[in-house]
Amino acid sequence: MIEGVAVAAAGAGLGWLAGAWLHPVVGVVMAVVGGLNGAISGVRRVYPWRRWSGVAGFVLDSTWACVPVFTGLVAHAVAAFTKGGFVPVASERQGRHVYRRGLVFRKGYALTLGNVVSGAGDVDRPRRARLVADHEGVHVWQARWLGPLYLVLYGLWAALGAVVGLVVWLTRRRREPLGRVVETCSYYLNPFEWWAYSRDANWPPAGVSAGLGWRRPAVRSFESRRQT
Repeated sequence: MIEGVAVAAAGAGLGWLAGAWLHPVVGVVMAVVGGLNGAISGVRRVYPWRRWSGVAGFVLDSTWACVPVFTGLVAHAVAAFTKGGFVPVASERQGRHVYRRGLVFRKGYALTLGNVVSGAGDVDRPRRARLVADHEGVHVWQARWLGPLYLVLYGLWAALGAVVGLVVWLTRRRREPLGRVVETCSYYLNPFEWWAYSRDANWPPAGVSAGLGWRRPAVRSFESRRQT
């Protein structure tokens, strides 16, 4: 409880300082978001304070990444009303909140909004736990690094990718299911997803339309780094 109060106060203060120079109303909104995130994260002991990533993650969540964190608060609310199944062992000092269920758009696929991972499923299984750490963990940091730009850039690629997928299907791939080609261009080839799947040692994933898109991983996987 003490950590919850302290982190809430610090988050609110950082949010106010980051937003007030733009406009007092922006400062108030960011203070509320930073305070709520701080309270929930502090009570759950989410931030790993002894590592630089914990301090940096908290500062970014309370300031630059305030918009993605707000969407994470929405995910918290959905999980609270739907019995999302919070997973302490996958969240405590990990810099993220993990729910087995909660806000999901597609069965079997996890969804990361801000620092909240929903739909993680059976994280007691090693493969699913690795998905949360290596794939969804990348999305948490993408949101922190890019802040309000993250959702915009991700959404723009998804929209334009859907159009490109339709054109590709009409001109080259009409023997394949339309949905698969569109999903490949809109979702799987999204640079944010390419990055995350690569870190998870899962590029190309099974859903990618054969011969379409990035041929090699974007970056070295975390798994290969752990083995060296």
